[in-house]
Amino acid sequence: MTTQTTNLDYAAPNWRRMTRHPAIMEYRRLYVLVAVINLATLAAGLRNGHWFDGQAFRLDAIADMALINLSLGILIRQQRVINALFWLATRIPVTWPLWIRWGAGKVFHFGGFHYGGTVAGTLWFAFLLYAMVADRLSGSLQISNMTLGLSGLMVTLMSLMIVTAMSRFRTRFHNAFEKIHRFVGWTVLALFWAQTVSISGDMGVALTGTPSFWMLCIITLSIASPWLTLKRVRVEIVKPSDHVVLARFNYGDTPFAGSSNAISHTPFGEYHSFANIPAPNEPGYRLAISRAGDWTGAFIDNPPEKVWVKGITTSGVARIEDLFTKVVYVGTGSGIGPILPHLLKRKVPNRLIWSTRSPHKTYGDDLIDEIECHTEKPLIWDTVAQGKPDLSALALQAVRESGAEAVIVISNQKLTRKVVYDMESLGIPAYGAIWDS
Repeated sequence: MTTQTTNLDYAAPNWRRMTRHPAIMEYRRLYVLVAVINLATLAAGLRNGHWFDGQAFRLDAIADMALINLSLGILIRQQRVINALFWLATRIPVTWPLWIRWGAGKVFHFGGFHYGGTVAGTLWFAFLLYAMVADRLSGSLQISNMTLGLSGLMVTLMSLMIVTAMSRFRTRFHNAFEKIHRFVGWTVLALFWAQTVSISGDMGVALTGTPSFWMLCIITLSIASPWLTLKRVRVEIVKPSDHVVLARFNYGDTPFAGSSNAISHTPFGEYHSFANIPAPNEPGYRLAISRAGDWTGAFIDNPPEKVWVKGITTSGVARIEDLFTKVVYVGTGSGIGPILPHLLKRKVPNRLIWSTRSPHKTYGDDLIDEIECHTEKPLIWDTVAQGKPDLSALALQAVRESGAEAVIVISNQKLTRKVVYDMESLGIPAYGAIWDS
């Protein structure tokens, strides 16, 4: 089904366009919240002397704040924690008021806690290093060279991770970002253990008697857990065109709709996450992989027989469809991959708007037939024959015609943010990836 774009008026009130602007989206509100809480805690401690014990700093109190923040930043990214957050958010029944469900659907903005926690934790560690040096110079506490050296190196490496995780670097040098985040992160974890042992010796405290020891155990298990499930599996490739392949897996895992898995050619190489496409009553799943860079290009041109899969099936943004009575899906290109399992599942009534280049030629007749058989009045827009559509206008038209409560967008960053912003400015819940760190 195709149609011409409509000239709909979706001007919104100024107050709503300001409050729903991407610059103050929930992700950013969360890391500002973390910053405010930490600043308030620091100020309160300075007023009541919590950070001091006579003339010396209370290293244990400062270290606890560093550990609390870093634990928040690390654990909120743990795959099982992510799945638990999505599970809790989607327990809200569709009979509850829309504004509550709208807010619950923003669960995928949890990355704000990751960013806020890791930055705050690094700053607290820098404060801890300063306090150690000050106490040693004043003679109030004997801190070993080992402890100071380990602490300084940790602060330096954590700062490097933060700088390279910033969007400009991460986007331009993604492979370097991933390697730094992984291998420098592992190094910091090892240094954290060494520092904890060293501080325990300096303070004359039993290692297992400190809260940091047990928290470190939890953090270490969290970081190690995805690698404990690492496996090499066989993959079958269907190649409808030189732009896209459909990779099929059947190794005993049938994931849920709205999830993703990370795959790589080598066990410790570059991992890429793709949305799983399970089909009802069928084992295994598919991934739609389109040409979008060197890695995907090489995957399409030279399809592998086996790949490495890391971690567990992890919830993604489209899983929040369970919060609504009906949704409109807006996708472009290979964005159909994360959308397709929800069409096949048919749990939540939906409408589809898919804009892509030569859909039959690029994705094959079988996939197009599968889409058309599993959704009501799908709009498949051929950008070669029809030009680029106004996706916001089409989404608004679909909402009005179908009575849908929300819009879920799977596209590139620019289009996703535009459609989400346009819809939410009109009071329509809208969701899409946020490309956080």
